[in-house]
Amino acid sequence: MGAVVLGNALEFYDFTVYAFFAKPIGEAFFPANDPTHSLLASLALFGIGYVMRPIGGVLIGAFADRAGRKPAMLITIALMALGMLMLAACPSYAVIGGWAQVIVIAGRLVQGLALGGEVGPSTAYLLEAAPPERRGFVTSWQIASQGCAALFAGIIATVLALAVGDQAMAQWGWRLMFALGLCVVPVGLIIRSHLPETAGPEEDPHAAASTFGVVRRLLRDHGRLLGLTFLVIAASTVSNAVGTNMPVFAGATLGLSETAATAVPIALGLASVIFPLLGGWSADRVGRRPVMIWPRALILILAVPAFAWVVQAPSAASVYAVTFLLSALSSINAAAVIVGIPEALPRAVRSAGLSIVYAVSVSVFGGSTNYVVNWLIATTGDRLAPAYYLAAFSLVGTVAAMLLPETRGRDLDADAAA
Repeated sequence: MGAVVLGNALEFYDFTVYAFFAKPIGEAFFPANDPTHSLLASLALFGIGYVMRPIGGVLIGAFADRAGRKPAMLITIALMALGMLMLAACPSYAVIGGWAQVIVIAGRLVQGLALGGEVGPSTAYLLEAAPPERRGFVTSWQIASQGCAALFAGIIATVLALAVGDQAMAQWGWRLMFALGLCVVPVGLIIRSHLPETAGPEEDPHAAASTFGVVRRLLRDHGRLLGLTFLVIAASTVSNAVGTNMPVFAGATLGLSETAATAVPIALGLASVIFPLLGGWSADRVGRRPVMIWPRALILILAVPAFAWVVQAPSAASVYAVTFLLSALSSINAAAVIVGIPEALPRAVRSAGLSIVYAVSVSVFGGSTNYVVNWLIATTGDRLAPAYYLAAFSLVGTVAAMLLPETRGRDLDADAAA
């Protein structure tokens, strides 16, 4: 289980580190006279990698349905490492000029390809390897691994910032953070290479012979399910992005110190470790749909009041509290989503289905949310813009979850709901 969730953890580690070091990354590769322009350029670079995610979802997700989960997971973690290395080791704009921008953009594209194909094979593997009565809890570790990564990133960044100071963190500390994440890649490759396969062409006579065949069957038989899933994952993606943007919000919008802002992911990580497991455990007992619906509805109700409190009483404590609350509710919801969606799909298209819909949703909203909310704040001057954005998507996600089928206890080899 640890080997399987390692790739997803590495993704969220990178996601978290980039989000709260967006400002110095922008200054390194996109220097500008106006700090806001540099920050927005950095966030745009962050979003560029999402362009490749749908392609990765199609190619690698369908490959996992045809050739097996294990080879797909080996490909994704290797490509992920290459993309992170290109960003961490690239000289700054001041050293090599425009080539620095070319290299980091290429690195984000490679990484986007890998991340688009990671979630489908790894989640399908967890689901298929778990005991039927514990599929929710076991698969929820996919979400909990994100919290572990965010928590680890927050702790290491805070300790490093206290040790070397804000200036050193802006100059080279962020590079060290990416390098530390790369250290787990060799371990992940070795362990994943020794995993038993849970699905392969020799086990599934219904597996399609080509990527096109997998996608065609998916769209033909499960179009409605994919549409609803897209909206549910969009709401979850926006929640995650707003949470990981809190360090930027705390520093650039509320004016908190760099050290205080850097510690925000600790609150994010704590909630994201504990509450996904609670969500998975609950989904095994009361069903997937209730655990998808009620936490998302609570976020809809609480988002604006919570952000209003932070804006009126800006402090490290208020930012940490709101980050923890919203992350806890989103994590419970995400645990039910990550198990309920692949359960609703047959084995022959399970990996591709989750990969594609997750990649497209995250590409559209994960790569744009940080940019959009910071742009809205800069343009309108309304510091509650992230709350309005989050509430709107939570409304859509709640309604979509109500229309999804209940999958608790479903036979994974039976025909799934269209």
